[in-house]
Amino acid sequence: MAEIFIDTAKIAEIKAAAAWGILDGVTTNPTLMFRAGTANRKEQTLKIVEIVQGSVSAEVISTDAAGMVAEAREILSWSEHVYVKIPAIAEGLKAMREISAWPNGRINATLIFSANQAYLVARAGASYASIFMGRLDDAGLDGIQVLQETRQIFDNYGLTCKVLAASIRSTYHVTQSLLAGADILTMPYGVLQKMISSPFTDVGLAKFLADWEKVAGK
Repeated sequence: MAEIFIDTAKIAEIKAAAAWGILDGVTTNPTLMFRAGTANRKEQTLKIVEIVQGSVSAEVISTDAAGMVAEAREILSWSEHVYVKIPAIAEGLKAMREISAWPNGRINATLIFSANQAYLVARAGASYASIFMGRLDDAGLDGIQVLQETRQIFDNYGLTCKVLAASIRSTYHVTQSLLAGADILTMPYGVLQKMISSPFTDVGLAKFLADWEKVAGK
């Protein structure tokens, strides 16, 4: 069964999603922390962990391997639920190879735009490979195809790295990610809300209630 993550650092959104009982984790990045109005990554991440008690990803800001490794050591010490987000670049691969050898080396490889990148991060020891589908679509490419290719490659070689569908912009992305066999889907709160919403459900419910009122009123 695919896991559902929410892509936000806003506590109110995380609490609302967690209340549904179907939330498995949270992904954050520096931009989302900024939108949440906080510069204290550790404090905010620990608040999130307290709410979800599941996987929570926090991203490094260094671009060199040594800096990423140093940041990862700190980030991973915050909680056993925390995963460190490392970008899919050459320096990131170096960092992932080192971090993945640690007992607590939980890695979410981020900013992946090709199946080739996904294969390399899996080889480097990443726990998750985050495919940025929406941004691929923005560039006129096919994000779903990249997700499908990654799934096939991982299955071909028995790679244990989980395929994470990221940069989800719509419920169409959600459906296609599920059909493609994504292990994890992370999405904005607004998309999660749309997953459970249908005007036909609203109309049907209103009619059922109206009919019941007619019967009950007799």
